[in-house]
Amino acid sequence: MEKEQLAQILAELVPGLEINSSKEILEVKAASNTWHELAGKLASDPRLQFNYLHNLYGVDWQTYFTVIAYLDSTILGYSLIVRTEVADHDNPSLDTISDIWITANFQEREIYDLLGISFSNHPDLRRLFLEDGWGFPLRKDYKDDINFIER
Repeated sequence: MEKEQLAQILAELVPGLEINSSKEILEVKAASNTWHELAGKLASDPRLQFNYLHNLYGVDWQTYFTVIAYLDSTILGYSLIVRTEVADHDNPSLDTISDIWITANFQEREIYDLLGISFSNHPDLRRLFLEDGWGFPLRKDYKDDINFIER
């Protein structure tokens, strides 16, 4: 399937998506309140069949966060990048997609542990690497009083 055909299907499926087909891999930007709904449609629609989430990560931009998912359809042979912004920098939250792709389970826990973005309805959202109360070391405003690291 060509990028243009994939972009057309995505535009029909979820109105309001920002679609960028100028790069090698098609990129879409979804509103954070449609994150879970979009993920469900990407996995279940027979024209898309995105059955593999191979990377999920977050980025702190000081005033908001971005969460980015790299998806593949191993059945149909194409890829997609999906991103969303989490506007609330003080209490960032996003719906989990671990019920759609099992590989999101630990990746969401890692994002929570290092950036502090919580994932609603996650089956086991707890810290993965650090102890409770440690802080979130990948945030731009992180301060480490023990080692004197400031960002």
